[in-house]
Amino acid sequence: MSSTESPRVPAVIAAATPTPGAVEVAEGERLRSVGLPGLTLSVRARPGASEGLPPALYVHGLGGSSQNWSALMSLLDDAVDGEAVDLPGFGDSPPPDDGDYSVTGHARAVIRYLDAQGRGPVHLFGNSLGGAIATRVAAARPDLVRTLTLVSPALPEIRVQRTALPTGLLAVPGVAPLFTRLTKEWTPEQRVRGVMALCYGDPNRVTPEGFRVAVGEMERRLQLPYFWDAMARSARGVVNAYTLGGQHGLWRQAERVLAPTQLIYGGRDLLVSYRMAARAARAFRDSRLLTLPDAGHVAMMEYPGTVATAFRELLADTEALKKRRGSANSAGDAASDASGTDDHTTLGS
Repeated sequence: MSSTESPRVPAVIAAATPTPGAVEVAEGERLRSVGLPGLTLSVRARPGASEGLPPALYVHGLGGSSQNWSALMSLLDDAVDGEAVDLPGFGDSPPPDDGDYSVTGHARAVIRYLDAQGRGPVHLFGNSLGGAIATRVAAARPDLVRTLTLVSPALPEIRVQRTALPTGLLAVPGVAPLFTRLTKEWTPEQRVRGVMALCYGDPNRVTPEGFRVAVGEMERRLQLPYFWDAMARSARGVVNAYTLGGQHGLWRQAERVLAPTQLIYGGRDLLVSYRMAARAARAFRDSRLLTLPDAGHVAMMEYPGTVATAFRELLADTEALKKRRGSANSAGDAASDASGTDDHTTLGS
């Protein structure tokens, strides 16, 4: 991806009006639509509890939406000014004009949004596909990223888990329409239970309210004419990114990330292998690793308190390091000034 995205693309912002069947918005959240050249993004905002908090941006995974971050956003609103995007074709965001659902295309959408809003650098969060997107953004535009928090990032695996193969099959042309026909009798409740069995380490952790919201969102998505197309093309984008080598390969880009990085992996993840955690920790130069043996693919939804604590520790350590460097620089400047004063006195005598 180019690291020279146009830095100041004007945005057109309009408040989203809730209507029957609209996307659910939790208490304390706001939803708005942001128009950018070639795409429109729905953005879920949870403003910080106080003025002047650093901005954060949350990026969901394949088949997800900004709702996936609501629990974590509510726990961190005293630490960051949070926003979560619906990627093009997901949540309440319409498809991109150019039909580009590649990892690079999604990353470009995130970059355009950050540039247009002037929010960078942000604390960037990503889950699954969102983790691959966030990695690409951080590598291409380090000026936009303060820290990186990746939950089960979709980074290439040599041996993909068998349990992840059905999702990968969506990338095969014709499979999505076939799956749609074969499952047309499935109820939204059945579909949601299937997704939760795949994504949660323990689906019993889902609250009745969480299940109700997920079913409502599934009902809404199934009415969208582009839903399966967005799923299939984005899945194809992940497969293509897995096979891409050279400087544009995701592992090579991970090695170029400068931002302090928190990695979070679940021991019961059926989509991203737990064994990839160690490799990721080696690839990201300034990283720390949190492994949750009982978590699945969406630790920020299963264990939001634990993930929030991990980010707070990352934030505190990053701020402490920044202060130490600032103090060291000030001390160095003072020493230089003192040295310069002595030299001046000597020369003037």
